[in-house]
Amino acid sequence: MKNYSVASTNRKEMINKKPEKSALDVQVSGTHYKTLSIQPIEFIVKNKMGFIEGNVVKYISRYKDKGGVEDLKKVKHYIDLLIELEYPESK
Repeated sequence: MKNYSVASTNRKEMINKKPEKSALDVQVSGTHYKTLSIQPIEFIVKNKMGFIEGNVVKYISRYKDKGGVEDLKKVKHYIDLLIELEYPESK
């Protein structure tokens, strides 16, 4: 016979357990996204952006607080890649 009291106890523990911190609340290195009202990853995911577009959003969002001109060069590079890949006839 199964011991249903164990399962019941586990359910109660799960219900009473404090919610864990969201991954969006944690920034592994630096604080360059913490000052923004919406994190770039939230914007990227909600708008179903691809890799290149996502990197443009990421780097343009953080350049003032992290990478400066290097991040702007990365934005330019990703825009150039996007143009080249999406509009090859424009070369």
